[in-house]
Amino acid sequence: MQDAKEEIKSRLAIEDVISQYVELKRAGRTLKGRSPWGIDKTPSFMVSPEKGIWHDFSANKGGDVISFVMEVEGITFMEAMEKLAAQAGVDLEKYKTRGNKDVARRKARAREALELATKYYQFCLSKSRRVAEYVFYKRNLNRGTVKEFRIGYAPADGKSLKTFLKSRGFSEAEMGDAGLLNRFGGDMFRGRMMVPFIEGENVIGYTARVLDKSEPKYLNTSDTILFNKSRFIFGLAQAKEAIRKNGFVVIVEGNMDVISSHQAGVKEAVATSGTAMTEQHLKILSRLTNDIRLAYDGDEAGVNATERAIGMAGELGINLTVISDYHGAKDPDELIQKDPQLWQAAVGTAKPAVDWLLDKYEEKVDMGSAFGKKEYSDVALKLLKSVKDKVERAHYEEVVARRLGVSREDLRGKQEDLTRKLEEKPKRRLKKAKTEAKTDTLGRLESNLLAIGVYGGVEIPSELEIPEDETKLGELELVFEQTYKGWGRAALEAEVKGLYARLKTEVRKTEIEKLTAELEDEDLDPEREKEILRRITELQKTKK
Repeated sequence: MQDAKEEIKSRLAIEDVISQYVELKRAGRTLKGRSPWGIDKTPSFMVSPEKGIWHDFSANKGGDVISFVMEVEGITFMEAMEKLAAQAGVDLEKYKTRGNKDVARRKARAREALELATKYYQFCLSKSRRVAEYVFYKRNLNRGTVKEFRIGYAPADGKSLKTFLKSRGFSEAEMGDAGLLNRFGGDMFRGRMMVPFIEGENVIGYTARVLDKSEPKYLNTSDTILFNKSRFIFGLAQAKEAIRKNGFVVIVEGNMDVISSHQAGVKEAVATSGTAMTEQHLKILSRLTNDIRLAYDGDEAGVNATERAIGMAGELGINLTVISDYHGAKDPDELIQKDPQLWQAAVGTAKPAVDWLLDKYEEKVDMGSAFGKKEYSDVALKLLKSVKDKVERAHYEEVVARRLGVSREDLRGKQEDLTRKLEEKPKRRLKKAKTEAKTDTLGRLESNLLAIGVYGGVEIPSELEIPEDETKLGELELVFEQTYKGWGRAALEAEVKGLYARLKTEVRKTEIEKLTAELEDEDLDPEREKEILRRITELQKTKK
């Protein structure tokens, strides 16, 4: 696909694409703007039209127009290629191998079937008075919302859609690829209000709700060649513009909560459709904003979901808060039906997730008894272990100690006891870590050193390999011009010395962390364990 990529890049000016997401202003030969990820205090996003590259200094990432769309939209390489090919008028089919062409053809037919099915469901809704009364009066949705979310109705006979699609030339295999047939070969969805799953501009599946009290209340499309529930975020297609503009996202539990929220004016709402939040969901959202607000129920399930989210968010450097003031309503949808302005106010008064959880823990125990305090301290200390920032953790240690009526030293002593007990337990094989560093410190240090070496004319350590890729070299030139332009040779040499010392320290820290994690494997070979311990000792001795 390299030839296709080059043709797309030759037809699209990078500044025209990026200006759809970032307001750019001329700064000499380059263009400058605010980071689309909202993590800079001053403009630190640079674009070089001459070289066709971009670099975000606050996020330490960059690349060409394809990588930008991938990052900002949270989509795959092929999805970005397809999106930009449509803008550039490039036919990707001629660049694909036969195997890829077969898969691409199946996906294209599945999209066509889903688009036609969506229009069919919309038509069925418009022709059914009973269903229209449910949608517009019982669910209290207005015509604008129904149109925006492309809501429709699946007839109850179990064969109408299949018959319709067959008349339009679709085979059963193609309908199966789209997730439109059940295991018996009939319509998957029957007698339900249909809400499409939309990714970009394409329908990729559905969530379907019954109109009565039968079960299951909701039926979602299973994973298909287009739909993957572990990475799909319901409502994101409709919410992206508002999230970028206002700098935050609200994660609610249900798809109807999302729809009601958008109708109530809070268009930043999304949901992880029919599945628990995953790290992949958070990564996608974190590309758009660092301010993520959870609108979960205050029951045990909501508490557990928030605990899991805090653990994942801490590793990704995400600011996580909780919306909880529902004024007696059980969820956002019910609150919105009561008063949309109350929901708008609740979103604006989100509480830090750790504070919210500590309050929930306190409500569940008797803080006047020794046993209650012990129970509270056990869960609170477990929570604080997931708070990665040292200053933030110190703050919460003070909060917990104050609530328990003990000193911070006593609390830390208990933490050490709990840690020791955990270490004494039989080791469990850990799953492969999926975490990322809050910031790419190693990458930033290497980029600065390489920029000085390539464009500053100063010798850098030989183990740092100069890239040959033109896009990466262009990025390094942006780094040099932005950070080191005008520096004298002596200053650059001193900077190299300092950067390299920091780089070696970070490399050591990273290696120690990886080796320490490997020691947790209960199946670890004894000889390998000795080798790891020896290597950790060597690394620790060289710290100074």
